[in-house]
Amino acid sequence: MSNESIETLINLTMLLALFAVLAIWWATKHGGKRGRIAERARTAALELRVGHSRGAEEDETPAKRAKALLRLARIGDRLPLFDAKYRMKLKKTMVRSGYRGPRAVSILLAVKFVFGLTCAALTVMLGSDIPVLGAYPAFRGILMLAVFIVGMIVPEYFVAWRSSRRRKAMAGCLPDALDLLVICTNAGNSLGVSIRRVADELAMICPPLSDEFALTADELKLSGDSTRALQELAERIDLPSIRALISTLTQSLRYGTPISSALRTLSRTERLAHILSLEEKAAKLAPKMVVPMMLFILPAVVAIAAGPAVIQLLAYVATQ
Repeated sequence: MSNESIETLINLTMLLALFAVLAIWWATKHGGKRGRIAERARTAALELRVGHSRGAEEDETPAKRAKALLRLARIGDRLPLFDAKYRMKLKKTMVRSGYRGPRAVSILLAVKFVFGLTCAALTVMLGSDIPVLGAYPAFRGILMLAVFIVGMIVPEYFVAWRSSRRRKAMAGCLPDALDLLVICTNAGNSLGVSIRRVADELAMICPPLSDEFALTADELKLSGDSTRALQELAERIDLPSIRALISTLTQSLRYGTPISSALRTLSRTERLAHILSLEEKAAKLAPKMVVPMMLFILPAVVAIAAGPAVIQLLAYVATQ
């Protein structure tokens, strides 16, 4: 056999070994009567969720995309690699990122698994091109496992980055939202009506905060449990300023104190904190500009200022 055939056989063996390990893991998690019952329960739950959400999604999502998401959700529901505790953690992260669908966690798990397998397969196929160490199958096998693990981690970090970016956007618009809440409560509106009005006004300014306020207003209108609805808002946004707002509103509702005065004080505090944060960012801007100026602006200024003199000096030396 030629060297290329041997390399191809080794690569296929590595991929088959990876799939065999995953199949054994699957069998240990799903084997026996209990595993079959759990599998049926997951399948029934998935079909029930799809049946409830299909009517709203068919009008907005193309058919191909809906089918792809459904297949990913089925794969994510059947993966035995993640326990219930880890799924609950991912659910919180997905909710804070703005993905509140019933299949969001399952789709994320499927994306993690597929992305990890794709990265591992590419590593096996291209690993032989690595200088020196690429000729050793053991190194390619270890690299395949490492890339598989890293590939499964990358989508989760992307979701966490999106969640952090979303929280920063909402933190920047929170003082304006508090001012609007103060105006609405001073006008005599109730808490639910005020939150709904603020959500409508923030729809163009800050869509994430508008969505969260609109969901809270719906919960206040349907459930009537204001404390629980406000606590859910604090859990979804996960900002210290929002938690302070929820604590203030909860205490006002519990003890009967005026909401407008508490909101006015909190709005003044948040506005002052926002101004201080902007001043801090402006103070940090000058030191951050030193390195780019030295690397990009200063050489250009030196070349423009000293360039003609250097050219004349070189011309004079050449004529001598």
